[in-house]
Amino acid sequence: MKFEQYHADLRVQIDYQLEQHINALPEQASPLSDAMSYALLGNGKRVRPLLMSIVSEMLNIPQGKVSSSACAIECIHAYSLVHDDLPAMDDDDLRRGQPTCHILYDEGMAILAGDALQTMAFDIIINDPLLKDKEKISALSLLSKASGYKGMCGGQAIDLTFTDQLIDLNTLTELHQLKTGALLQACVSIPMVLAGDINKDAQKALILFAQKIGLAFQVQDDILDVTSDSATLGKPSGSDEQANKSTFPALLGLSAAQDYLDKLYSEALNSLKQLPYETDPLRDFAQYIIKRNY
Repeated sequence: MKFEQYHADLRVQIDYQLEQHINALPEQASPLSDAMSYALLGNGKRVRPLLMSIVSEMLNIPQGKVSSSACAIECIHAYSLVHDDLPAMDDDDLRRGQPTCHILYDEGMAILAGDALQTMAFDIIINDPLLKDKEKISALSLLSKASGYKGMCGGQAIDLTFTDQLIDLNTLTELHQLKTGALLQACVSIPMVLAGDINKDAQKALILFAQKIGLAFQVQDDILDVTSDSATLGKPSGSDEQANKSTFPALLGLSAAQDYLDKLYSEALNSLKQLPYETDPLRDFAQYIIKRNY
């Protein structure tokens, strides 16, 4: 199956599963559940479940065994976008071509929707009947680390700290390894834990791939913010520059940022050579990350 069709089918499956989780909420007509549904079920690319699905198939893990973790990661990602868009963070009015959650539902309800999506992520894994208790604990541990102080939230804190300030390449790299890369790395580490019999060298190679492609994801995001248009991006282009955010094109220049993206892509592909598996789907995933236009 071609990568594009695989991705399209995966999006349909994940969207359906996420909708089932939303529909299972009591009092579905409440403003909170409406805001949660709006934030979660919009036109997302489902990049993180895609990576988790590819890695799981490569490691011969049944898809049903990782579906809860894939949905949980999307809940975390959706919550992070809702909070990132808030006036106290990036102060964006548009997301995925639609009004941001706080614009449509007001700021207070958007904050609560993000909070509820975050806790729903852990609830989904806890109540998965296909996972053993030990597997649930492992998945929850990896997800909480990737989304908390040592992951996404820690990266966001660095981002806020260095807005309107000079930043060096090492700090900018750390920022995005935490803010963007940590969740993508969890999409690799959770299937590895569920597989249970991965040798050390393969583990290191997979983690390295996730680190390189996670950083490449953010570099490409930064480049697109400069080179693409609002209609394609589904959000205002040039918003990072206007907000004086720390980005790779701002620090390195656009040409050097593109060179850095190419370097990360090459390093990600090289890491796959250490794996005793069929890695073409991961190569397709890496190419998708650096070639996407939104």
